[in-house]
Amino acid sequence: MRKNYLLLLLFQLLFIYSFAQENTNDTIVVSTTHSIYKDKRVDVFGKKMAEYNESLALKIQLVNGYRLMLLNTTDRDLAMKVRTTLLQQFPEHKVYMTFQSPYIKLKIGNIIDKNEAEKLKKQITDLNIVTGNIYLLNEKVEQKPVDKNAIPVEE
Repeated sequence: MRKNYLLLLLFQLLFIYSFAQENTNDTIVVSTTHSIYKDKRVDVFGKKMAEYNESLALKIQLVNGYRLMLLNTTDRDLAMKVRTTLLQQFPEHKVYMTFQSPYIKLKIGNIIDKNEAEKLKKQITDLNIVTGNIYLLNEKVEQKPVDKNAIPVEE
C-alpha cells in the first residue's frame, strides 16, 4: 500500500514539473514546431564580455621592436645621473633601469622602427650623455593601441 502512495506521489510530481518551462516571456519562436527558451542572463553576460574585450583592446600591447642599451655599470651615482639627464632631454621616451647584481643596466625607448631607433642613438651620442658604446637591442616593446574614435591629424 505504501509503495502505491509513493508511486502516485512520484507521478504527480513528475506531471507538475513537466510543465516547468511554459513561461513565454523568454520564448523565441523559430517555427511552428520548435521553440527556443532564452534566459535574460545570457544577454547580460554577452554585454559584459563585449565590454571586457573592448577594454583589452585599449590596453598596452607588446610587439617586436627596439630599445637602446646605454649603460651597464656598477656605479649607481653615474646611472642615476644619466637617467635624470635622459628623462629631461627625452621625456617622450620611457627609460628602463634594471639591477642585475652587480650591474645596473639603463635602456631607453619603445621604438618599433629601426630607423627611428638609429636617429635616437645619434641624438644621444651627439649630446654626449653616455661616454661608452650604445647598443641597439631587439626586444618586446610596449605599443599603445590606436584609438578607433580618434580623428586623424593631417600634417
